[in-house]
Amino acid sequence: MSTIDFENVPWKSSTDGIPLHIDYPQVTMFQKVKEIAETYPNYVAFDFMGKKTTYRQMMTHIVECAKSLKSLGVREGDRVTIALPNCPQGIYMFYAVNLIGAVSNMVHPLSAEKEIEFYLNASGSVTAITLDQFYSKFEKIRGNTKLVNVIIASIKDELSKPIKAGYMLTEGRKIEKIPANAPVIMWKRFIRLGKDVFYNYEVERKADDPATILYSGGTTGTTKGIVLTNRNFNALAVQIVTTNPMFKPGDKMLAAMPIFHGFGLGVCIHSMLANGGRCVLVPRFTAKSYGKLIIKSKINFLAGVPTLYEALLRLPQMEGKDMSYIKGIFSGGDSLSIELKKKLDKFLAEHNCPVQIREGYGATETVTACCLTPPSLYREGSIGVPFPDTYFRIVRPGTDVDMGFNEEGEIIISGPTVMKEYMDNPEETAQTLRKGADGLTWVYTGDLGTMDEDGFIYFKGRAKRMIITAGYNVYPAQIENIIDGFPEVQMSCVIGVPDPYRMHIVKAFVVPKPGVPKNDETKEKILEQCRVHIAKYAMPRVIEFRDELPKTLVGKVAYRKLEEEEAAKNAGSKQ
Repeated sequence: MSTIDFENVPWKSSTDGIPLHIDYPQVTMFQKVKEIAETYPNYVAFDFMGKKTTYRQMMTHIVECAKSLKSLGVREGDRVTIALPNCPQGIYMFYAVNLIGAVSNMVHPLSAEKEIEFYLNASGSVTAITLDQFYSKFEKIRGNTKLVNVIIASIKDELSKPIKAGYMLTEGRKIEKIPANAPVIMWKRFIRLGKDVFYNYEVERKADDPATILYSGGTTGTTKGIVLTNRNFNALAVQIVTTNPMFKPGDKMLAAMPIFHGFGLGVCIHSMLANGGRCVLVPRFTAKSYGKLIIKSKINFLAGVPTLYEALLRLPQMEGKDMSYIKGIFSGGDSLSIELKKKLDKFLAEHNCPVQIREGYGATETVTACCLTPPSLYREGSIGVPFPDTYFRIVRPGTDVDMGFNEEGEIIISGPTVMKEYMDNPEETAQTLRKGADGLTWVYTGDLGTMDEDGFIYFKGRAKRMIITAGYNVYPAQIENIIDGFPEVQMSCVIGVPDPYRMHIVKAFVVPKPGVPKNDETKEKILEQCRVHIAKYAMPRVIEFRDELPKTLVGKVAYRKLEEEEAAKNAGSKQ
């Protein structure tokens, strides 16, 4: 059947291409990391702005945090919101919540106030942690939620003295001071709360118990909480190492992808800490700092979105630098164009990098990556082959009827990283998770693709309406609802427009009500409305006024027509 030598695919059989079976840990995420910490106590678990923390030190801080959560009354199954960037407190809290049997609710700290309110209420969180710079957001919406405890962390608390002094003179000065009587618990005080807790803080949980909630649009483009289990994350950690046999404990991963995102949390953090790796935490991404960390820390593994790598190409500081220490560089979260891959591979070769970039694919419903290009087996346009114990089928959209090889259909996935459910949403769970005649549970992704005769997958597009900008999922219907809620707007339509840096930017077509001027002042009023409800990354970058919008035969706004117009305009500008 196969004309490919699968000896180059470490997780495939060399004869028939069937995934090898792996025995996955039947423990919690905390227990998996604890086992590693006992094996490599003096290895560095993570670097943060120049400060190193060993596995032994990390475990001490996690237990301290767990005891403090217990003293606040957090119980088994409770949901604790973590709205933090990639910082030590985020790691401590993530595993401490798991240790006491609670469920971490991961939220983007740059989310708009109303979005944070939604996440808090959807999860029913009564305890949350965020940074001092985001205090005002939580304070403004707190009365509309069930929040009892708000824990405030600060970047400065985790810095070495020299770095801390510089931070306070620059970034620290910009942070608004929290009132002395604010109803919050500062991080240092929070940690002291657990000093008198000596036992019964560790709760026994099973591998299939809920552990974490991440957010995505589900199959309809409406924000859903995705409930993931301990097994989901631990299986991913095993799969990542299996598909990258060059990994060795102590290897460094640049953790620039955020902790509230499956890619960042699953691949860059948990998969490293569950295998003895070393995370170099990046709390806020800038292209300059990214390039500097790669060189200074001699990073072994990089994982990111195409936007991140495109920025790397344009960094003058990378001129003449040696990258021979890199073992793996991965792209996901958005399609990596063939042209960008060629540019990146040329760039890597010019910098003595022994490997090429490898594209993967995944969904938050499977934590993150579940398909990856093998180390030495690239096929142009392909996103690779499925992970071990992970199965892909291409079916006629909405059915379980398999398409033929190289025929386009909906991608459905089954495997050990498939989510437990959508939080408190049995209807959409039933629509997305379906048991097949083979007895397996399949995730209907809403994504379109093909599979060739050798099992290589090709991503073709998204059946569900969604924009990916700089690696983040943006759902047009949500933005349209907000714009349409503006009293001077008749209707709107939001699409993604190609962009050389972000891959896509959000553009809004707006039909104002009669008499409303189509000027910059009206645009600014609309943007002000958006800023209250929409995260910064999802904000419209362009607003275009129209007298009317194109319609389909059944009277719906023909957003595809607008996409075609923009594509034609973009093609014309390149001629």
